[in-house]
Amino acid sequence: MNQKELGELRRRFQPDRSAVSRIYGCYVNTQREVISYLDESLGRMPLEESEKYLGLLKKSLSGALGKNLIDVVFTTEQVMDSDEYRLLSALRESELKNGEIRQEFYQRVIESLDMGESNYLILMAYDAYDVPRRGGDGQPGDSENVYRCILCCVCPVKDGKPELGYFPGENEFHNCVAGQIVSAPELGFLYPAFDDRTANLYNALFYTRKADQLHQEFIDAIFRTEAPMSAAEQREAFETALQEGLEEACSMAVVQSVHEQLRERLEEHRDSKDPEPLSLTAGEVGGILRQCGVEEARVEAFQSQCAQRFGESAALNPANLIDSKRFEVKTGEVTVSVDPACSYLVETREIDGRRYLLIPVGEDVVVNGLPVTAGGAEAAGVQP
Repeated sequence: MNQKELGELRRRFQPDRSAVSRIYGCYVNTQREVISYLDESLGRMPLEESEKYLGLLKKSLSGALGKNLIDVVFTTEQVMDSDEYRLLSALRESELKNGEIRQEFYQRVIESLDMGESNYLILMAYDAYDVPRRGGDGQPGDSENVYRCILCCVCPVKDGKPELGYFPGENEFHNCVAGQIVSAPELGFLYPAFDDRTANLYNALFYTRKADQLHQEFIDAIFRTEAPMSAAEQREAFETALQEGLEEACSMAVVQSVHEQLRERLEEHRDSKDPEPLSLTAGEVGGILRQCGVEEARVEAFQSQCAQRFGESAALNPANLIDSKRFEVKTGEVTVSVDPACSYLVETREIDGRRYLLIPVGEDVVVNGLPVTAGGAEAAGVQP
């Protein structure tokens, strides 16, 4: 799925656009016991409640592709004959109306999922989207196909905090406690994926609120397939490949150049509004290293490290390899954070046998909020 297809689905989750007619789910406590089941018609709810339910489901389609939203790919063998694929297909084909199938799914989730000390709500909905044909003028035309899908999310449920509330009958404020509050989804999935604006039965789209926590236990139970590395794991693997592949050639200047060029590519991709996620290969990063003067043997060692960690010819997402919004340099004593666009200002230099971090400063220098003179003791008029 790309960003445009994702946005097309997200816009549907409003009461006047969605074909979701019922909401299903169950409320589970920390002892893995079902407290209650949910099977409600959206049409019979107050508008505010139906918007809340659709809003929770919509959040499980939020975040960045490749970071919060991960493609889960089924093998041909799974599609042909596997319990996990049969269960997902049965949920979709029954439009979630079969209580026994839903119960089987709930139990599989409950037995596997670890939500710590939090109760949680499993929320599910079935949607049928009459996908409009796009004409030559870019305007929606007649229906092209019907995309039928299920959307599931798992939401932590937390106790409300005591607050002062106004009681109109008494004209006074008193302490009152809200009930248990359903929080934003922690994880979820869409099945099947919406690729090329049609159903891709070989793929699901998995959602995680925290990019570094993929809830592998849930993926194992529901999809029984290995998920791609999380964004945090990808960055760690990339940094290790640079460190171990380049060895002594992994200098400040080289890392700065790699960071800057990847950041520029991310900005160009964002400005182009290309809906497809940006990707590059280890060979392309190797080209950046060559431009920095890294010798060929070390470039090849880096690419070999990438192949071991990501797989041969893997497509790497630059957004997961660097923090494009931060450039930070740490030593044993200090930490220096620089606007990534100005990372070139930081350099290392050896003076009188001692290594230094050098950052040129202008006239505006502020220490703990206090503007100060940028010069030394003489500039400040202090006698040595």
